[in-house]
Amino acid sequence: MTASETDLRARLAEHLEFLYPGRGAELLPAFVSLVENWRPPLAAVARPLTELSAADTGLICYGDQLTTPGEPPLATLGRFLQRFGGDFSAVHLLPFFPFSSDDGFSVIDYRTVRPDWGDWADIDRLGERFDLMLDAVVNHVSSRSRWFQGFLAGEQPYSGYFLTPDPAADLSTVVRPRTSPLLTAFDTVHGRRQVWTTFSGDQIDLDYGNPEVLLEMSEVLLDYALRGARFLRLDAVTYLWKQPGTPSVHLPQTHRVIQFWRTLFDLVAPWVVIITETNVPHAENISYVGDGQDEAQLVYNFALPPLVLHTFGTGDSTALSRWAAGLELPGTGTAFLNFLASHDGIGVRGVEDILRPDEVDALVARVQAHGGLVGQMTGPDGSNRVYELNANYYDALSDPGSGEPTSLVVARFLAAHAVMLALPGVPALYVHSLLGSRGDPDGAAASGQNRSINREKFDLATLEAELADPQGRRAQVVTGLRRLLRARADEPAFAPAVAGRVLDLGAGIFAIERSGPAGRVLCLQSVVDSPQSLRLPWPGTDLVTGRDVAGAVELDGYEVVWLKG
Repeated sequence: MTASETDLRARLAEHLEFLYPGRGAELLPAFVSLVENWRPPLAAVARPLTELSAADTGLICYGDQLTTPGEPPLATLGRFLQRFGGDFSAVHLLPFFPFSSDDGFSVIDYRTVRPDWGDWADIDRLGERFDLMLDAVVNHVSSRSRWFQGFLAGEQPYSGYFLTPDPAADLSTVVRPRTSPLLTAFDTVHGRRQVWTTFSGDQIDLDYGNPEVLLEMSEVLLDYALRGARFLRLDAVTYLWKQPGTPSVHLPQTHRVIQFWRTLFDLVAPWVVIITETNVPHAENISYVGDGQDEAQLVYNFALPPLVLHTFGTGDSTALSRWAAGLELPGTGTAFLNFLASHDGIGVRGVEDILRPDEVDALVARVQAHGGLVGQMTGPDGSNRVYELNANYYDALSDPGSGEPTSLVVARFLAAHAVMLALPGVPALYVHSLLGSRGDPDGAAASGQNRSINREKFDLATLEAELADPQGRRAQVVTGLRRLLRARADEPAFAPAVAGRVLDLGAGIFAIERSGPAGRVLCLQSVVDSPQSLRLPWPGTDLVTGRDVAGAVELDGYEVVWLKG
């Protein structure tokens, strides 16, 4: 055993003692056995340790995003990505397991592919071409899962997997990301029990105060690594550890569980990257990288989507520039996962400490005026407040009823994404952004779920026909985004580890310089629809168009110039 491995095992013991005081030594052998059991199979699929580069870009999509009669959706997705996925290094497959609600995030069986979507062979084929990001829905399971059904029946070990708080427990300070009840009543063999349900009555929270739950979920995560996952997205991990009388978010034990998993993967699968999904105010969000070496390697940049929306809605980059100028994370191996849209809504919690309340109110009003919906949460005083904006990002940026020319709307959309692509970090695009989709209000109405407005699924033949029209909205967006992605992938200055320096070139422009050993790039993104003139600090070549630029430049409305010096 090497000194490094001895240190890692000592850290496992330390984590266990912190989580389960007085039981660390007793519990350690089971977790050491876990390491020994998983080491050989994971060694057989080991990957080299490589730093994330400018070429690392993710595409977010559902396993049944595309359908063709007579073909499993995962196979259809694979065929589509052969044609349109070449500019992405990674694919984030949203949950493809059997589920009972929430479009996959109420998992019935963590280790089975939903049979009507395909099988593990389809996942393997995707993994041959892309790095895979798999969802680890670690906070809760479906009420129809074997685990919860065993709990209802009083079976071991499941009877200890879930939380049934004492009726006298003080739960008034628990932070709620929803307006649904925190506790849901279920009939068990031991009578009626109130069970902790953070997100819905079908999503039953796991009790990590029970070390058997930590052991079981660690097995699940290791299995995902064996199945080819390079990235593990810890869904809703903010709420992992519950404790009556506290907010039950960001508890020290939650951070320690993530640190435990980081140590575990450092021991047996160090190529796996942990990503935390924590839709909370920015300062709280970045706490999940720990000291830069001991917790998550990537954190979702939740402040970015509403800030970019605010910037293009007001035509003023001041707030975005001020925030971006202070972006930093500890450690050399950590980075932001930058995104504008996802399967969820546009969360507003990330800008609670960045935008004024009236500016957030203006965001809400703008999205609603564009046909979007609003998701709410219960605040500390028991009142409801805005949690997220449910809209397709294309519609959130541009009023569908405005009559604006498609070329102008597409230019605005591409400029917004250029901001995201210019920032330090790893970018990820939601499939509906890649495809220039509009919102699906009929889908939201049919499902009764606000988030369905941005979760439309496609018939592949119909989609391909739309993409074949070069003048159509979808083709214009795909062409423009692929041009930006290719320009970015070929330039080392866009590597996640390369710092950014924000420049003040006026409120109508977001300007950031990426400068590293291989050179520098000045990224200029117009955030207004009118021309602007400015003098450049140095001459160079525009990576987007290939033209040489020197001296003064006039940016058209929503024009993007990435100047390589």
